[in-house]
Amino acid sequence: MTALVVSCQKKEKTETTAPEPAAKTYALIDKASWLVGEWGNTSKEGVLTETWTRLNDSTLTAQTYFVTGKDTVHTESVVLEQKMDSLFYIPTVKNQNDGKPVTFKLTSSTDQLLVFENPKHDFPQKITYNKITNDSLVAAISGMKNGKESKESYPMKKKS
Repeated sequence: MTALVVSCQKKEKTETTAPEPAAKTYALIDKASWLVGEWGNTSKEGVLTETWTRLNDSTLTAQTYFVTGKDTVHTESVVLEQKMDSLFYIPTVKNQNDGKPVTFKLTSSTDQLLVFENPKHDFPQKITYNKITNDSLVAAISGMKNGKESKESYPMKKKS
């Protein structure tokens, strides 16, 4: 004869469960989201257009064109990307740097100002975006050029 004994006992759960992983936050790229849209300026030199779009949670992209008459004299693609706790401005300019991107790191920011720097780049070494109002900004490039301090500013109004 076989006897079967079954015992049920309530055990207190003593294991700890791992907390849910925190959702990744992209505070730096979110702080720059005011760039999204089409910006431009018309001057006697030509028409500047810079269009920013959100690619994903961590990346904005931009296309910049400067047209004089019917000639596009400057084109630039920009990737603004947050990696870990840093934000990088990575432009690729046609006919410059052998067509390779150059990386500038965010060195300072507020809700209205983004400052990116690359001290090893020939020119510019600094790129800034200064939000004046919700529909107005000034982009600027600066640094040493041919042994002299140089700065170029590009005021723009939001088109869309």
